Amino acid sequence: MTIQKQAGFWFAALLATAFFLWLFSGILLPFVAALALAYLLDPVADRLEKLGLGRLGATLVILLAFVLVLVLVLVLILPLVVRELTAFLELMPEYVARLQSLLVERGAPLLDYLGIEVAGPELQRNIGDIVSQGAGYLGTVLGTLLASGQTVLSVFSLLVLTPIIAFYLLVDWDRMVATVDGWLPLRNRDTVRRLAREIDDVLSRFIRGQATLCLILGGFYALALTVIGLNFGALIGLLAGLLSVIPYVGSITGLLLSVGVAIVQFWPDWPWVLAALAIFLFGQFVEGNFLSPKLLGGAVGIHPVWLMFALFAFGSLFGFVGLLLAVPLAAMVGVLTRFALARYLQSPFYDPAIGRLQKRDAAPARTPEDRDA
Repeated sequence: MTIQKQAGFWFAALLATAFFLWLFSGILLPFVAALALAYLLDPVADRLEKLGLGRLGATLVILLAFVLVLVLVLVLILPLVVRELTAFLELMPEYVARLQSLLVERGAPLLDYLGIEVAGPELQRNIGDIVSQGAGYLGTVLGTLLASGQTVLSVFSLLVLTPIIAFYLLVDWDRMVATVDGWLPLRNRDTVRRLAREIDDVLSRFIRGQATLCLILGGFYALALTVIGLNFGALIGLLAGLLSVIPYVGSITGLLLSVGVAIVQFWPDWPWVLAALAIFLFGQFVEGNFLSPKLLGGAVGIHPVWLMFALFAFGSLFGFVGLLLAVPLAAMVGVLTRFALARYLQSPFYDPAIGRLQKRDAAPARTPEDRDA
């Protein structure tokens, strides 16, 4: 098969996959979540098998433990998060109005120096209108989501269908991998296997490292902000840790929220505001110099810019399913791009001298009779 035909085949397969994801994106959530869960838990099942458990027994133990942890989270943590989030949304207009008032009172000289016209009452009224409209819009969106049948169906599918689908996938995981491996073209089997191992290595290290990093940061931020007495400190810390999967987004979001709440709550006791700021600066210092190099390493191969682009692009195209698929697809594209670049640098398209050497090596050797003739 020529290079053009191979490229055409894989391009057609890519288009077919994208069309499939777009067409069925509304129902793929439990299946994609179950596939991700089975992928993450397969190494645990393999270790339990080495300890003497059968595949079915290992899968039952793992999923029962997972369901138990999920129930504990839903019973103990979720009500606290919902209560804190509801209270925070209710107080957000008041917080923003207070920040705006402090800005007008304390920042008027600086704004005048910069040439920005400040009309206190009018500025307060305009910002108040914006906050009211934003809060009303947010409330409408949340109410629509909570009342939506699609939302109820999605939550039901995640909580009920995902563990069931993951159970069957995890039981048959090794068999499915062997079946797909048997479909690989014989002439390219070694190359495809090597690329698959690289993708699996990058993806597994990134997911494990990033999940551990998010848990550590979220726990630290939540505990530290709660210790200094910040309102909604646990909620802000958990949110910052969760959003840390997107580089810089979690830390910036948590920093802005915590400092804004600290200003409203503690002003004019500015040392507490500095304490909230110091918590995130310290967290970022530890993450950048110790946690990320230790947990992620330098060979993960997913650049932060490419990761952010993948999350936003796949999220906008396929919704929440796209967010779940963004990281594995980004890792896959990264490995394939490096492979294609290496092949390009070894091809005549990059260096014509390589083509001449290939032609010389491919030419049949001349015998003494050919030279005599």
